Amino acid sequence: MLEGLISGFGHVFQLSHFLGLLIGIAIGYFIGSMPGLTPSIGIALIIPFTFTMEPVMAMIIIVSLYMAAEYGGGITAILLNAPGTPAAAATAFDGYELTKKGEAGKALTVSIVASAIGAMVSSVLLVFTAIPMAKFALQFGPTEYFALAVFGLSLVSSLSQGSLLKGMLSMLIGLLIVTIGLDPVMGTPRFVFTNGLMEGVPFLPALIGLFALSEVFYMLEDAKSKPPKSKGVTGLGASVGVFKNMKLTLIRSPLIGYFIGVIPGAGTTIASFVSYNEARRVSKTKESFGAGNAEGVAASEGANNAAVSGAFAPLLALGIPGSASAAIIIGALTIQGVQPGPMLFTKNPEIPYSIFAALFVGVPIMLAVGLGGVRLWAKVVLIPKKVLAVFVLGICILGAYSFSNSMFPVWVMIIFGILGYGLRKADVPTTPMVLALVLGYMMETNFRRAITVSEGDFTFFLQQPITVTLLVISLATLIVPIIQRFRKSDSKS
Repeated sequence: MLEGLISGFGHVFQLSHFLGLLIGIAIGYFIGSMPGLTPSIGIALIIPFTFTMEPVMAMIIIVSLYMAAEYGGGITAILLNAPGTPAAAATAFDGYELTKKGEAGKALTVSIVASAIGAMVSSVLLVFTAIPMAKFALQFGPTEYFALAVFGLSLVSSLSQGSLLKGMLSMLIGLLIVTIGLDPVMGTPRFVFTNGLMEGVPFLPALIGLFALSEVFYMLEDAKSKPPKSKGVTGLGASVGVFKNMKLTLIRSPLIGYFIGVIPGAGTTIASFVSYNEARRVSKTKESFGAGNAEGVAASEGANNAAVSGAFAPLLALGIPGSASAAIIIGALTIQGVQPGPMLFTKNPEIPYSIFAALFVGVPIMLAVGLGGVRLWAKVVLIPKKVLAVFVLGICILGAYSFSNSMFPVWVMIIFGILGYGLRKADVPTTPMVLALVLGYMMETNFRRAITVSEGDFTFFLQQPITVTLLVISLATLIVPIIQRFRKSDSKS
């Protein structure tokens, strides 16, 4: 492990890679500070520009962008009560109240310091947990990989923030889309009406459409709205005593964020709210939360930044995305010809160790940029939405076209943009669809391989302990939230 980390730091401190790290952090701050531009959108937009790069360089840029974007969302949450990312919504509860009291500097300082601590603690945890997870996963065969994919898809119940039925619908649409292309076992075409679909629906253009282009439609809808008025930031400052009073929160929040981030489908938003609620629960001044308590800001920001590293654990070790952003990163690795999963540490060790090093090196840089550039980031939200929409649309078209230097991916991107916009209008979550697009092929391929190996004996799945355990957990993961929802509805009636 030590040798791998040393090699990873060597990659990161190469001049071109280090510049890529700085560029990723700068773009990440910009993306995170813009309400509506989530880390998922930012990653989807940057991937086309990494096509010609070596995998290590591409991953360093993407990882640094992802990390910085999560913090960037807290800037507008604090200054304007407009969370740049969903996970920053909890930050706004107390952060904006502090701004209204004239303590924006205090809130921003607490935010970036808590974010840096959360990112650093979780990076250490990632180093010590990802490799054991990968070694354990080396025992996996086709039945285990099938069960792992089923487990990932079972998290649709937790990803469906409203109706479970709508979440299931989104997942089924994704699974149907995965069936387009050549049969993974027989090699025969399925639902292929044009040569561009022989290898399936292009993954990246589909993601750009679902996330970025659909957001462009929303921006154009709201183009006439006036930019929010930002209060001036007079300075940054929080005494050492402020952090001493919340030292337990600064330790607890990263742990909560990391372990929730490890759970596929949970993500930064859940981590942020769980941590905030826990800080309020154990506080002796519960009534101060929501009224301008800096500890609430620290709890939220420490957890959502820690969840970023947490999402990398199942991604690197198992090839399972811990969040929508992680799902897009898997797509980026696949495009680079790198397969995430247990063999990654054996076949391409430079990738995970460079990611570890990028996280460690990026945190102090993120801290310095965050403390030094607050005034600049606060002005980003003043860009008119129609101007931003045109800018993002241009990047969408450029990114889709560069996928294969043809117009076919652009049409795919447009179709998925309309689909994503329609689903969001109908309040249907798109994250279950992303999980299905990522895990559907893995589920089908390994299921059919297992059936071939067992000569059609379906009981073969019940003869593998790991497979049975994963399937039971999957069933519980899917059913428990349903039971809880029924109980809540019964108690209300």
